[in-house]
Amino acid sequence: MSFRKLRNFSLFLLVTVVVHVAIFRSKIFLDKPILVNGEGLSSQVLSILKNDFLYKDKIDDEKIYYGSIKGQVSSLGDPYTVFLPPDENKTSQENLAGEFGGVGVSLGYKEGSLAVMSPLAKTPADRADLRAGDLILKIKDEKAGIDVDTQDISIQRAVELIRGEIGTKVVLSIFRQGENEARDVELIRDNIVVASVEIENLDHNGKKISWIKMYKFSDRLYEEWEEMVSSVLANNSEVIILDLRNNPGGYLDGSVLIASDFLEDGVVVKQKSADGSVEEYKVERGRSRLVGKKLMVLINGGSASAAEILAGALKQRINAPIVGETSFGKGTVQKTDDFVDGSGLHVTIAKWLLPSGDDIDGKGVEPDYEIEWEYDDEIDRNKIFEIDGLLN
Repeated sequence: MSFRKLRNFSLFLLVTVVVHVAIFRSKIFLDKPILVNGEGLSSQVLSILKNDFLYKDKIDDEKIYYGSIKGQVSSLGDPYTVFLPPDENKTSQENLAGEFGGVGVSLGYKEGSLAVMSPLAKTPADRADLRAGDLILKIKDEKAGIDVDTQDISIQRAVELIRGEIGTKVVLSIFRQGENEARDVELIRDNIVVASVEIENLDHNGKKISWIKMYKFSDRLYEEWEEMVSSVLANNSEVIILDLRNNPGGYLDGSVLIASDFLEDGVVVKQKSADGSVEEYKVERGRSRLVGKKLMVLINGGSASAAEILAGALKQRINAPIVGETSFGKGTVQKTDDFVDGSGLHVTIAKWLLPSGDDIDGKGVEPDYEIEWEYDDEIDRNKIFEIDGLLN
């Protein structure tokens, strides 16, 4: 048979198959009309699945139930408005509590793609040199039978896949801007206990400096921050370096708490709701214990949400110099509701605005002094100390 005849025969087979499929599909819809009125469409779809679906053992009523709710919520097209079934909601709550098993990476979205928001210090992700802005294209765990493309994946689902038994391996397919292709990064899961904040008291050219590294605005912060303030005052520090690099945020109340020790009064952040109303969050009275101290704030692309709100507020209210790179740019507010079955709902209800009314969502906070961080303590400190007038 000639190539021309073979090609025509193949086309004939293809057309025949398509025609038969079209006829078969038409017959289904003619025999079983789906009506919106009368019995609910959702009930009709479920009934058809239970009657006609080939793999009956794969039908899980609970998964279908929660999946239908997730579908409703995801149809809004907002990656931060999500419904969480009980297992995913538990993971979310563990994350805010500050202790969990995993690789130590906070996740977000960059232009709709799953991305590293920030690697947490002293974790497998940090040691593997994952960086803010790295895109995660695939999550693989051979032992658990996981090989998942991250297109359209929720953050909670991604977290669930990345976490696992301590000592086991997970592989992330990473694409970094400036590189030609994606590469696999192998990580060994560890017990992740994230301190909210740590302090190191330094002496530079006769000046007493307190370097405060803030990792996350978690439950631990409220107790640990008091220890930081006590250490600064006991050291009689003249300069405070507030290091918010790779801080993915957390509870916004934490940023108001910390700002209140550097400000005497006034607005820290504003919340603009869908109806246009604006609510102001002001300095907590009775704090202001660090007012008058020389302050600078360090940020990078991993500084997000509550961290960049704090940086922006200190910049606008007391002209605190911002050093580093433009922050992540997540400025929306999520309200959380937990239900009796253990599931939860996160809904974007407003935007956070800086005291001036500036919207940082998708833009971030820009530094006054731009530095490309090396993430080597000695090198980065020298870069900061070399900026004229910054410590004076």
